[in-house]
Amino acid sequence: MKKAVVLLSGGLDSTTVLALAKAAGFAPYALSFRYGQRHAVELNCAAQVAAVMGVVEHVIADIDLRRFGGSALTSALAVPKGRSIEAMGHGIPVTYVPARNTVFLSFALAWAEVLGSSDLFIGVNALDYSGYPDCRPEYIAAYERMANLATAAGVEGRQQLQIHAPLIDLTKAEIITRGLALGVDYGLTSSCYDPGPDGRPCGQCDACLLRAKGFAQAGQPDPLRVRFGAC
Repeated sequence: MKKAVVLLSGGLDSTTVLALAKAAGFAPYALSFRYGQRHAVELNCAAQVAAVMGVVEHVIADIDLRRFGGSALTSALAVPKGRSIEAMGHGIPVTYVPARNTVFLSFALAWAEVLGSSDLFIGVNALDYSGYPDCRPEYIAAYERMANLATAAGVEGRQQLQIHAPLIDLTKAEIITRGLALGVDYGLTSSCYDPGPDGRPCGQCDACLLRAKGFAQAGQPDPLRVRFGAC
């Protein structure tokens, strides 16, 4: 089995990507980050997902993006609540973390070189998302070109890196449908930007609203909300 580094946040999208990587025959090495985010719920979910889905290894890397702030996820800025789906389609919200995916992919690239892997998986999406610039196809394509110039393995011809973004042109409902077909337990995941200490989703942030829309369009109950008696 070929090795692959899978970025795993503990959310719906990255968990689906992990399932897709496994279904494609890769041996997954999961990489998560304690980056100064406002809560640890997603990391707890990532650890559960990694254990249940049988990754080869799960690494949680420590970096401190809170030192820079600039985001509602890494500072005291308030998380927007109750926005319409239409409003989410315009502008870049304050929940955008500056250069986050670039930082995360750089760590993944380093680990992949050490593992002798040429495959990175990331759960970015350019349809049902909150307008983040580092979730677009042109960003992924540009990073892949750069990455193949950035490592000794690439320069020496031992690595031809490919960044797999299998969700990039799917709706949230399509993502959920694919994950359910692969047996993903979405009750283990968290998408909320501002959950309670017990992991209860707020139900009103952009991520919660997009997740709710996806499950509704897929015609399926969200097992996380069912667990908390929210639906």
